[in-house]
Amino acid sequence: MSKKSEAERMETLILTGNHAVAYAVKMARARFISCYPITPQTGIVEKLSEFILNGELEAVFVPVESEHSAMAACIGASLTGVRTFTATCSHGLAYMHEMVHWASATRLPIVMAVVNRTIGPPWNIWAEHGDSVSQRDTGWIQLYTSNHQEAFDTVIQAYKIAEDPNVLLPVMVCLEGFVISHTAQPVILPNQEDVDSFIPHEPWRHIIVDVDNPITHGNLQMPEDWFYEFRFLMHRAMDAAKEKIVRCSIEFEKIFGRNHGHLVEEYKCDDADVILLSMGSLADQAKVAVDVLREEGYKVGALKLRAFRPFPEEELRRVAKRTKCIVVVDRNLSPGKGGALASELKATLYGFKGMPIVIECVAGLGGRDVTLEEEIGLLKQAFRVMEEDGEPSGIIWLGLK
Repeated sequence: MSKKSEAERMETLILTGNHAVAYAVKMARARFISCYPITPQTGIVEKLSEFILNGELEAVFVPVESEHSAMAACIGASLTGVRTFTATCSHGLAYMHEMVHWASATRLPIVMAVVNRTIGPPWNIWAEHGDSVSQRDTGWIQLYTSNHQEAFDTVIQAYKIAEDPNVLLPVMVCLEGFVISHTAQPVILPNQEDVDSFIPHEPWRHIIVDVDNPITHGNLQMPEDWFYEFRFLMHRAMDAAKEKIVRCSIEFEKIFGRNHGHLVEEYKCDDADVILLSMGSLADQAKVAVDVLREEGYKVGALKLRAFRPFPEEELRRVAKRTKCIVVVDRNLSPGKGGALASELKATLYGFKGMPIVIECVAGLGGRDVTLEEEIGLLKQAFRVMEEDGEPSGIIWLGLK
């Protein structure tokens, strides 16, 4: 297909991050949606309701009294074999926590947008990754997006990943509150036929409305029964998701012409002495910092972690072999330990021959702005650490008063 005819098959709209997600859910043809509105996720719920009311989306929308009920409703719907969607964040995700475990352990390919927001107190509605990072052990795939187009594309990809027979795990698509959710950017919407071809819907095997093959689920398991094996299979499915995410990304690029990275995205890392590792919108800004410092003669690169679960150990080790220092910027905090991404990276590189220096940085908590100048200064500081003694002196608290 020529570039001109391909362009004619697409439409570009100026969309907020929330509306980009809603359009993606519409084009994915989700058939069951249940959400409880919570700032800054509300725009997703409103737009999907509008699509259904106007007849643009053929789906059942179930309004509920809580996030716990929203996930319970999605679990019930997914057990009938229909494509489902929900969205939440922050305290809503915390309230949903019990059912988050049920969704993954029941091996249901639910897709949920998490519009990352700080968990209080004190009360705060701005961006932070702590809400979704705190769910990292629930068995959900977690994909973090850095801009509006990536949020749209990742929702489409999430259904293909989740519904793969070798995966069958739910997916969180994470975008930062207000930073992405309430700002607007051009978003390319693909042709509906291409989306349908990319994610054809085939109901999964373990549905409870098949009267010829009835099943039950969630029953009591004694220690000598199969609980241990179920968890092992979840872990194996998460490993299988790594390959599926990569293949999905490659196929997506062939059809739609865009690639946001597979499990990670490298930017000018090949010869970099210092690499800045981050998730979400900070990763896009890090590319600008790299460009500025490259012009000044610094060998720097940026590495975006797209998949936090499954954690891309092999990809990170491969990058670590080529660099001297990795600066990790976490927009989350585990009090008493530090940022989760830095902790996971250090565990991944433990015992690694020629392990680079790892500098931990916590930044942007409670939605505090992380400026381009701060990221540039952080990278320059890494060079000073290498020149002096090569040993970082604890966590860097970027922007702390």
